[in-house]
Amino acid sequence: MTGLVDAFGLLDARDYTIAREVLQRGIAAVFVIAFASAFAQFPALLGEHGLLPAPAFIARTSGRRLPSVFRLRAFRYSDRMLRGVAAVGVAIAASVVLGLPQLGPPWLPLVAFALLWVLYLSIANIGQVFYGFGWESLLLEAGAIAAFLGSHESAPPLLIVVFFWWLVVRIELGAGLIKIRGDSSWRDLTAMTYHHETQPMPGPLSRLAHLLPTAVHRAETLGNHVVQLGMPLLLFAPQPIAGCAATLIIVTQLWLVVTGNFAWLNWMTIIVAFSGVSDSFLAWITGHSTSSASWSWFGVPLGGQSEPDAVGITASTSPIWWLALTTAVFLVFAWLSVPAVANLFSRGQLMNAGFNRLGIGNAYGAFGSVTRVRREVVIEGTLAEHPGDDDWLAYEFKGKPGATAYRPRQFAPYHLRLDWQMWFLALGDWNATWFARLVEKLLIADRALLRLLRVDPFGGVAPRAVRARVFSYRFATRAEKRETGDIWMRRELAVLVQPTSRVPQ
Repeated sequence: MTGLVDAFGLLDARDYTIAREVLQRGIAAVFVIAFASAFAQFPALLGEHGLLPAPAFIARTSGRRLPSVFRLRAFRYSDRMLRGVAAVGVAIAASVVLGLPQLGPPWLPLVAFALLWVLYLSIANIGQVFYGFGWESLLLEAGAIAAFLGSHESAPPLLIVVFFWWLVVRIELGAGLIKIRGDSSWRDLTAMTYHHETQPMPGPLSRLAHLLPTAVHRAETLGNHVVQLGMPLLLFAPQPIAGCAATLIIVTQLWLVVTGNFAWLNWMTIIVAFSGVSDSFLAWITGHSTSSASWSWFGVPLGGQSEPDAVGITASTSPIWWLALTTAVFLVFAWLSVPAVANLFSRGQLMNAGFNRLGIGNAYGAFGSVTRVRREVVIEGTLAEHPGDDDWLAYEFKGKPGATAYRPRQFAPYHLRLDWQMWFLALGDWNATWFARLVEKLLIADRALLRLLRVDPFGGVAPRAVRARVFSYRFATRAEKRETGDIWMRRELAVLVQPTSRVPQ
């Protein structure tokens, strides 16, 4: 029996107690943001009277393929029920951020994360195009894995930590490979000369980043390749190599955080990359310990005893039943990941794809191709019966560019779903059903929809007519900014929607 206990004891990752705190609390914090986003935006976009009403979608789709509690009679979809589910999700996630379930037995955080997973999956599965982003599945998969990290009564399970490393490999290596395979600008190191200007939602520092010298952009692109293609697999190396690799991944993600607005994609990558940072590595970089005896590999000390206590956190030995459960879960998760391994080596590599209904072992990736020219759809309305050019006033969105003098704001990790879809619309999705309904909603001054905008030029009054024009946008040079005060320069390309009036009822 003692031998069995010792054998299972090797599956404890005692040197990753801080990483567990970051993973559990960080993922839960993102759940708070995700549920809050659903509470604020879902009814206007997908509610009973939304652009793509969820009840109609539920009626014409299968719960077998897209399971959701909103298909159950007791939870039948209504905007009030949606907000109730989102509020419960916020409360549960906030409890994990505060560390409350972690004070109990190992199964208590499992229950909390299981509830978060079920509730958010139920929302995402009826969210249609407004929830069709890779970071939705990333949050769900990370939440499913985090459910098995245990509580303070047990050490972090080594195999669950290892599976987080594998998640980082799929995020970073997958993104790196799809860039190399997908776009010549990544191969000739010119991608970043376009990226800051044409990314979906620029931030307040995006223009400054865009105006950096070409040599810096080439270094950015090369650095991206080095980190995404070279660092993820090093998470499986001994410390301090793994910790250094994780640190480089985190630093590059922080650069993307300050130069863009990618919802919670970058923050989730930072959180899961922290799984490669051991307690002994943190003690080393903070100066608490420089002893080589503190290094470990897969939780096994190299040359002596590990020293997680050097940073003030301890963890009890895990019970055998818990280690047996987490081992079984790891084997199931590994089996579900087999298609993702094949995808990484495939010439037809998929980006942001799932291979099973549980959403475990997904393929990830971003910006397999880079847009060279930024296009924006500008929606305008008028109160005039016979409008001239000066009578058309623009509706302004919170995140996407519109008025040329308006400086982009920082919204990430919050996700402005309508603004993101407007970016995809400008890429050529001109016949999107939701956009036609958006125009209809503006014509009746729908209050729920107008709350998603930054500026309603008519103060809640329904316009006589609405139109939409397409412009090319680029960042103003330093000279143009001094001369005009504008952040953007723009040129009209086409009229997308001719002046349209509300049809009398």
